[in-house]
Amino acid sequence: MAKLTMFCGFLLATLGVLTYVFAQQFGAERASVTALIPTFLGVPIMLLGWLTVIKPLLRKHLIHTAVLLAALGFLASMGRLAMVMVQHPNFHVGVIASMLMAIICAIYVTFAVRSFVSARRERNASNSD
Repeated sequence: MAKLTMFCGFLLATLGVLTYVFAQQFGAERASVTALIPTFLGVPIMLLGWLTVIKPLLRKHLIHTAVLLAALGFLASMGRLAMVMVQHPNFHVGVIASMLMAIICAIYVTFAVRSFVSARRERNASNSD
């Protein structure tokens, strides 16, 4: 899970930086700091994944925290996406970045929950033996 966590954080951070740096090339009037929101979420997630490698005893807590951040990121991006699409129903760089952020977060949360369930089943199977 640590590698997946770091990769998800890296994707989010990269999405934010690319959206900010190339905003005008992607069709925005100007670069906005809000384009960096995926980066603000991705860097802590990436750091939490990295810390799980350094502090394996805290792995469970760190990964759960990363998943919580990703779930909040999913909810925030979907809320923003719904609000923008109701007000201005067109696909511009902000909408596409929000969709990508929601997709990355949703995939990460899905894989994490599957991993948590699998770990729980393995632990219960080993305890019942």
